[in-house]
Amino acid sequence: MTPDQLRALCLEFNDATEEFPFGPDTSVFKVAGKMFALSSLDGDPLRINLKCDPEEAVRLREEYPAVAPGYHMNKRHWNTVTVGGLPDRMVRELVEDSYDLVVAGLPKAVRLRLDRP
Repeated sequence: MTPDQLRALCLEFNDATEEFPFGPDTSVFKVAGKMFALSSLDGDPLRINLKCDPEEAVRLREEYPAVAPGYHMNKRHWNTVTVGGLPDRMVRELVEDSYDLVVAGLPKAVRLRLDRP
């Protein structure tokens, strides 16, 4: 997966936006103002921080060397994923899971607007 493909993936979700609150090199992807992904898209290797259920986060870290505790994030709830170390389909699923976790914490009216009750 290329940086452009990763950016496009993160922006394909309802109400997803890209912002740069940490400077021009770090893309922060948000839904309804809440972060669900963070990446330095020019990084080599390409990595992305994604929100994850705490139990699932531990399991993924144990099973995949490309998944580590979230860099500069709450390590209980965030993973850093080295994109080239996992199949593209799995990266896509992890990004979607992160988005869904953030949406689940939004008020019901916002979730309904996003078609994610």
